[in-house]
Amino acid sequence: MSLPATLARVYFSLITIAPIIYAQGRGGGPPGPPPPPLAPRAAAPIDITGYWVAMVTEDWRYRMAVPPKGDFIGVPVNQAARDAGNAWDPAKDEAAGEQCKAYGVGGLMRMPTRLNVTWLDDTTLKIQTDAGTQTRTLNFKPSANPGRDWQGVSNANWERQIPVMGAGRGGLPPGGSLKVVTTKMKPGYLRKNGVPYSANAVITEYFDRFDQPNGDSILMVITEVDDPTYLTTPFWTSTHFKKQKDAAGWNPTPCLVKQ
Repeated sequence: MSLPATLARVYFSLITIAPIIYAQGRGGGPPGPPPPPLAPRAAAPIDITGYWVAMVTEDWRYRMAVPPKGDFIGVPVNQAARDAGNAWDPAKDEAAGEQCKAYGVGGLMRMPTRLNVTWLDDTTLKIQTDAGTQTRTLNFKPSANPGRDWQGVSNANWERQIPVMGAGRGGLPPGGSLKVVTTKMKPGYLRKNGVPYSANAVITEYFDRFDQPNGDSILMVITEVDDPTYLTTPFWTSTHFKKQKDAAGWNPTPCLVKQ
């Protein structure tokens, strides 16, 4: 046999047995089952817990005070919403025990409020507001809550950013958003002057955290209200909160209809 033929056979033998040797070096046999998925708390790509204060840098006249009756500017209302808004009577809301209609899930995050965000357990986030003394629960697994209260039923999941190069620590991509979809709520107001949303609305939110070079952290909440009962198109808002070091300024107050 010629030398080239002998070298070729040696090369073929090496590439044939190399995978076997490698497998034996790793213990051989088929790979084991994948590790169980992390609980939502452990898998969180961003941390939104802590105290946050609203940054009212837009729509001041609609967020810091009660707009005049019939002011629908910026909201894609239909005629049914105009009729309901023009009939708004805060005294009737108070008499009916519905003074929190503007503090329901459709309008709460636009309030000049502080947030206290904590984990109830490994699959449930809790958001408390000092404005209106409201509590939201964001469920990462199915909930038995029937809803039909001011905050409805909120289903949450992490939406991760797909990195261009590689994965982050622990094999998880770095960064991401919290997506929350809320249904089954009581009808309420998008603004305190009676601009309505119905019990059949679907409210979708995206929570993102941005850490600034100066050490500040900003929580941005993008909200879509989809409500064919009262809106001609979905209503979008973008609301910002600044991270606080502690509970300074936290001041729970009741729902107010006139201020």
